[in-house]
This record gives sequence, C-alpha cells and structure tokens, in this order.
Amino acid sequence: MKNRLKVLRAEKDMTQAELAEKAGVSRQTINAIEKGKFDPSLPLAFRFSQLFKLRIEEIFQFEE
Repeated sequence: MKNRLKVLRAEKDMTQAELAEKAGVSRQTINAIEKGKFDPSLPLAFRFSQLFKLRIEEIFQFEE
C-alpha cells in the first residue's frame, strides 16, 4: 500500500519519533509504514487520519 505519511510528517516538521508518540506506536513502526514494508491496522490508519485531519484515502492508496 502506498502512503503519504513521510510527506505529511515533513509538512508538519515532525520527526518519526514525534509521530510515533502521537500515534501510540514505535518509531520503527512509522519507519516501516513509510517505506511500505508494513501496512497499518485500521485503528492506526484512523489515528493518522485524525492527527493529519485528512480522510484515510488521502493518506493511503491501495496498490494491486
């Protein structure tokens, strides 16, 4: 799954560690999601949606 987390995080001048703390996950989890090595759970995707005030579809795009 493609995502815009790294871009959105940079726009807010936020480190991976800061985003991880706000989302309740580890920095390694944020790194893995940004690199496309890990897809977040639905509850975590909703947390990102709330943090960035965007719809989930504006953050994550499904790849076939």
